[in-house]
Amino acid sequence: MRIISFSKHWQKLANPEFTTFRFPRKDKDWFKGEIVQVFYKSRSPQREKLGTAEIISKETKTIGSITILEAIADGFNNDFEMWRFLGKPNMNRTINKLTLR
Repeated sequence: MRIISFSKHWQKLANPEFTTFRFPRKDKDWFKGEIVQVFYKSRSPQREKLGTAEIISKETKTIGSITILEAIADGFNNDFEMWRFLGKPNMNRTINKLTLR
């Protein structure tokens, strides 16, 4: 079972169902139906297991197509703040929108 880790204790993590955005993985990308372990800071001494979840949907998008409502649901104040958090990547770069339950 693979790990999906978060660097912040986002408020959305307390919800039974939430979305997160992840860049495609080169080794083995995330897929619908996959069961994952959810961690806060998985590679840190403050490591905390939050539980397990199933990826119930995966949508491939470009960063420029992320809406303000999607960014807010993900825990940001707006899409520009999310773009900065992601490291100011190219707006045409592909990203996965994952919904977990």
